[in-house]
Amino acid sequence: MEIYLVGGAVRDALLDLPVKDKDWVVVGGSPDQMLQLGYKKVGRHFPVFLHPISREEYALARTEKKSGRGYVGFVCYSKPDVTLKEDLARRDLTINAIAKDKYGVYYDPYGGCIDLQNRKLRHISSAFCEDPLRVLRVARFSAYFTNLQFRIAQKTWTLMKKVVHSGELSSLSRERIWREMDLAFKTHHPQVFLQVLKDCGALNELFPELNSAYCSLFTKKKQDSLITTNKKNVFLTLSIVAQNRSEVDIRFAALCYDLKKSIIIPDNASNDSKGDKIGTRIISIFCNSLKLPKEHRDLALLVSEFYSAFNKIHLSSPEELITLFNRIDAWRKPCRVEKIACIVDADSSKYGACLDNLSSKGEHFYNAWKVAQNVSTQAVISAGFIGQKICEELYRRRISALTIWQNSYKSILKTLLNSAVHVNK
Repeated sequence: MEIYLVGGAVRDALLDLPVKDKDWVVVGGSPDQMLQLGYKKVGRHFPVFLHPISREEYALARTEKKSGRGYVGFVCYSKPDVTLKEDLARRDLTINAIAKDKYGVYYDPYGGCIDLQNRKLRHISSAFCEDPLRVLRVARFSAYFTNLQFRIAQKTWTLMKKVVHSGELSSLSRERIWREMDLAFKTHHPQVFLQVLKDCGALNELFPELNSAYCSLFTKKKQDSLITTNKKNVFLTLSIVAQNRSEVDIRFAALCYDLKKSIIIPDNASNDSKGDKIGTRIISIFCNSLKLPKEHRDLALLVSEFYSAFNKIHLSSPEELITLFNRIDAWRKPCRVEKIACIVDADSSKYGACLDNLSSKGEHFYNAWKVAQNVSTQAVISAGFIGQKICEELYRRRISALTIWQNSYKSILKTLLNSAVHVNK
């Protein structure tokens, strides 16, 4: 029985990247031998075991033969006569089919090391087409390795498009799709994942709502003044947010913010109630089609539903601000405010130059929240208010605090404008 380190651990070590999880393949072993050595069987469909001490995964070398549709439609063979080369052949890309033995010797029968040097994502064989999940995996690796200038081999592109045209992507479960998307959204460039899916045709098969927005949901029509969007900027907010925040819920919400921006009329968002409602409904369908965590979905729907309010936040009255905070449940979930502010800030470049010098949309939203939040509920109670009167007095004091803050804000803005006029003269 021989044991080899395989997959991402070998690949990332060769690229001088941090090694996260280690996966091992056992050649010449059997389930009985693994159990006798203290390993615990965990694989339902494949012979996978956990090491008794490290808890790392050890899988018996196996071959897979296509027997049906989808990524689970395979017959697995894992007898002791399966060779290391045969096991490596079933993997998706050459860079993931490199093994290392206990002496530090590498086994690379499919040229993965050369592809690492050439920064190339390349399939091992035509069997790549047998597993539709590999289309998403290649897109994810493209996002993961963007900083290292990896590119997809032309023949691999061809096979990815072949998988899309075969219709096998429809066999993927929503849970599995979200898992790949979640991993992609943890990379430094999650927008690359979506762009690759778009370029090979998979985005329309997997996320038709997203693809429709990307291609501009509405065509230009004189009768309703709907205009097309710049396709190159559809994922702009997501890419900007990803530079500063690593949380998947914020990144996913930024994607939905991009969707909303691509659907409604960009130059008249606050008055386009029709486009606003349609955009929110489409994003709701998109979120419901994925098996994503509830907190991810809630944040995404909030940035969509109140997109117009966030974009005119500088013009909101104290009453409108309090209503907005109530609608997003900010008092019970204050972390939402900071997350939303981060997303809105990524789109602040469109706001007037004078206001940019004072505060961005996200900053204004967050600062207004801090003013309202600093009004003490305990002080109201200590003043003798009881029952419903507490809420009424709290509301009155918050309105008063926001009014004072806004007047100060307007005073500073007026000074800035006067200074600008003076300089121009």
